[in-house]
Amino acid sequence: MTHTIRRSADRGYVNHDWLESSHTFSFGGYYDPQFMGFRSLRVINEDRVKPGKGFGTHPHRDMEILTYVLSGTLKHQDSMGNGNSIGPGDLQAMSAGSGITHSEFNASLSDPVHFLQIWILPTKTGLTPSYSEWRETATPQSTGVSQIELVLMASPNGANGSALIHQDASVWRIALPGGAAHTIQLQPERAGWIQIVEGALTANEQLLLPGDGLAIEDEPSLTLKATAQSRLLWFDLP
Repeated sequence: MTHTIRRSADRGYVNHDWLESSHTFSFGGYYDPQFMGFRSLRVINEDRVKPGKGFGTHPHRDMEILTYVLSGTLKHQDSMGNGNSIGPGDLQAMSAGSGITHSEFNASLSDPVHFLQIWILPTKTGLTPSYSEWRETATPQSTGVSQIELVLMASPNGANGSALIHQDASVWRIALPGGAAHTIQLQPERAGWIQIVEGALTANEQLLLPGDGLAIEDEPSLTLKATAQSRLLWFDLP
């Protein structure tokens, strides 16, 4: 049985004035040999961008790039002709494949934007670039458990209106009211990562707070118990 906890305060931190970013895994000038990624999950950056600022046009290739907005509005433009804005709760997926250029800017001149940037390694290189979204207004796919929300946001086949990624991985948003519990069953040979967005909860008795992450492998299940209203991302990984 294996747990690995990544505390929020231990992440790599950079401040470029217009951008504050906390890196769960090694990224850019931040290097930690113990946190180079987890399975096919390579990057989780928690970014805060000032009004009117952003990332100018730059290239990517052979990476599944997900952006999940926590607050504010983010403007995306890319070399495929996409020019969409996403707001709180929305997720976009860009498969860089054989090569793509894009930019991301805070769409507001008065309010900051706060989001998670996530990179997942694809199953194959040189794929045709593509773009898809999951919107907060989409119909939630509920577990059927009262007040517990389990929503599929990204998957390898775009199931239930989810964004498409080219990897045998799924990204779920889980919302738990205070006092609620939910158990995730892990299939053999698979692993998972949870990233806490808000609230406080225990995961197999490990207390986790916003910004904390936890890797789990070689275990049959993961039991979440919320001590406050909580929201997290669950990555089901090969």
